[in-house]
Amino acid sequence: MTRPRIALAALLLLGCSGGADDPVYRGQADRAMAALDLMYLDGVGLFGFGWWTSANAIETTIDYSAVTGSDQYEHIIGNSFDVTSTGQSVNPTPNFINQLYDDEGWWALTWIKAYDLTGEERYLTMAETIFDDIAGGWDDTCGGGVWWSKERSYKNAITNELFLTIAARLHRRTGDAAYRDWAEREWAWFAASGMINGDSLVNDGLTAECVNNGETTWSYNQGVILGGLTEMFEITGDEQFAAQAQSIAGAAMRELVTANGILTEPCEPDDCEGGGALFKGIFMRNLARLDELAPDPSYRDFIERNADSIREQATSPYDEIGLMWDAPFDSADPTRQSSGLDAVVAALRVAE
Repeated sequence: MTRPRIALAALLLLGCSGGADDPVYRGQADRAMAALDLMYLDGVGLFGFGWWTSANAIETTIDYSAVTGSDQYEHIIGNSFDVTSTGQSVNPTPNFINQLYDDEGWWALTWIKAYDLTGEERYLTMAETIFDDIAGGWDDTCGGGVWWSKERSYKNAITNELFLTIAARLHRRTGDAAYRDWAEREWAWFAASGMINGDSLVNDGLTAECVNNGETTWSYNQGVILGGLTEMFEITGDEQFAAQAQSIAGAAMRELVTANGILTEPCEPDDCEGGGALFKGIFMRNLARLDELAPDPSYRDFIERNADSIREQATSPYDEIGLMWDAPFDSADPTRQSSGLDAVVAALRVAE
């Protein structure tokens, strides 16, 4: 079918501040992207052997390409799609479908951005296919919401935040009202679920009794909801969405930081395995998106402070980025690298 031509507008939005001309952040981003590229396995189609974490690293690569205008790494996008979409050893089923709805959600967001960058319909079609599978995880337990996995044992924040964001972004790109309906339904449920606590931070999920479980306020749970709320604000023009996003962003910048005002993760410094090292970059990516629609000098200051700290303290002589952004470099892997690069690309997006 013929789709509304908004992909170019979305691409321009990524770089609308003109920050790609900032020589410090541009050089920092170029070097960090080159280091991330060395971690990509062409034959596997992934960064290392991580599944959902590779989806995020590919999204980071897309954001870098969009903001800088460089096509040097665009081969990663098509190669990853070709190698992994039909099923292979890391995820042996096609169409990026597996037992975890949140894994699927990360891939859907990545392919939407791949469509924005390239205009290739196959990426948007794949995102729609993935969305349909996630929608099958919605039921009336706890009054609604999608489950974390197909075992249907836990309703959590991240899966529902991803579902909200995917639905809203698909509506903007296809014009299909069904996606907007899903987004509005998801937000109504999420807002009433109690997962946003009294400090305006999102806890991990719900108990079996359908109340906030009080578990960790991971930075990525704050970040992805910013992305969803920002999309809803753009779709509807309703200030409630911007206000809620601003409240969560402010709480995260106040509470989830070191004494030096640098974003930190509760699992630091010793227990961020399994993707925890990636979470902070997801927050920074979405904070920059919020700043594009609801600008606030505090967002730009926060993003730049973190990018500066990464460059001055957490980067190795080989441009590898460590886990903690206000401490010396510890070790390199694709999650640490893509997370840090997300922060630097965010600085490019908001730099004046």
